[in-house]
Amino acid sequence: MGREEQPLILVSNDDGIGSAGLKSLAESLSELGEVMVVAPDRERSAAGHSLTLSRPLRASHLGQGWYSVDGTPTDCITLAVMGLLPRRPHMVAAGINHGSNMGDDVTYSGTVSSAIEATLQGIPAFAISVTGDGDFDFRASGQFAKRLGEEILRRGLPRDTLLNVNMPNAPPEAIRGVAVTRQGRRVYSETVVQKIDPRGKAYYWIGGAPPMWEQLGETDYEAVSAGWISVTPLHLDLTNHRVIDDLKAWGLSLNGGPPIERAEESEPPHGRESKANRISVTS
Repeated sequence: MGREEQPLILVSNDDGIGSAGLKSLAESLSELGEVMVVAPDRERSAAGHSLTLSRPLRASHLGQGWYSVDGTPTDCITLAVMGLLPRRPHMVAAGINHGSNMGDDVTYSGTVSSAIEATLQGIPAFAISVTGDGDFDFRASGQFAKRLGEEILRRGLPRDTLLNVNMPNAPPEAIRGVAVTRQGRRVYSETVVQKIDPRGKAYYWIGGAPPMWEQLGETDYEAVSAGWISVTPLHLDLTNHRVIDDLKAWGLSLNGGPPIERAEESEPPHGRESKANRISVTS
């Protein structure tokens, strides 16, 4: 099979181009097709879905199929798809993140945001992370990334949907199985610590104690804590559809005019999915 016939897989992260997890993910997915890596030139954890607009970006070619970018994870996906890659990728994989990305923390994660950006551009994508903060064992996550990548390339994903994977930091033989989960809910205990620099000016650290989680049932946190791989389908539509009718009942208006009504829809906002409405992995 020639290179033009192989699936093209884009790999990125937020831990930076030198991350061991990034290397493990690229190596694992190389068995599925042609892999190209475009990642930040340094750690950009908690960069979220930020895009650099105030300065130009620079990309450095580090070797065959590997590029570093002096920008955010979202910059990397945008630059790769619209400029660096020889053709449109069939799939984007982000990770393997050093530390979990569960529950509400997905909104901060540059790794998850890489997959979000790919999804916005109509490319099937997943993010994968390993829990913990010490020595990481990437064997199980590399194996599962390959298995999941095979299915995504074969099946595609529903439009506006990405998969968020969290792995226990354990060898493959210790993994209990795979659980399809929902987002957990973190109990935040962040604090802001103020200190004074040698010139007498204040500076601040945002931090906190290790996170605590609500026990809601079938969540990403509960699955990983019990030794399971968590796979959570995330959807880009943040609209709370259940509240729309209640909000309309407020009778909001502008300058005393009539309330602004939502345009009637020919069908409900959910349940429209069909094969024709899925993200295809073909060129």
